[in-house]
Amino acid sequence: MPATLSFCFLLFALIFTPAPVKGHYQVTSSGQPVVAAPGDDVILQCLVEPQLDMVDMTVEWSRPDAKRRPKGMEYVHLYRDNREVEDMKSSSYHNRTALFAGGLRHGNISLIVTNVTTADEGEYKCFIPKLQGNTKSSIVRLVVAQNSSKTITSETQLDPEAKGQNVLNGSVSCSSSFIPLIAIWVLLTFSA
Repeated sequence: MPATLSFCFLLFALIFTPAPVKGHYQVTSSGQPVVAAPGDDVILQCLVEPQLDMVDMTVEWSRPDAKRRPKGMEYVHLYRDNREVEDMKSSSYHNRTALFAGGLRHGNISLIVTNVTTADEGEYKCFIPKLQGNTKSSIVRLVVAQNSSKTITSETQLDPEAKGQNVLNGSVSCSSSFIPLIAIWVLLTFSA
């Protein structure tokens, strides 16, 4: 009986312990629009999950719904070779965007946009070109409302230095919500 119980516990631990498969990362955002009034500062949330040090990787923020200039790609924000690349940035975002420098180490690639205007309204794409995984980008929608009395940003911890804190509020992992139920089922099945 004790050997069976030990086997069940080991089997349970191996099957249900959340462990990311190396090389399978994804770029995520909350899916909710960010609502702001003109003049507000906003955070467009974008995270790499599971956490991955992004300091040495390229992070591209662009506007897929914006008109392109004839000579090529224009970015809202471009981080490459451990620095911001200003000469490929749209002039309308000059001195208005930043990444959380400390957050890059923990997969936080959220973009801070200061002094938003109605021209900033639309879709923003965060993209990691060399990310090992199926989902290399995510879209965040910014809504700029003239009569917005309260700025609503996507819900992420704003302290990018806090390890393990860059999680979406209200999200529940499927495996974590079923663990107690499965544990009881396994124990009842194998103890009989």
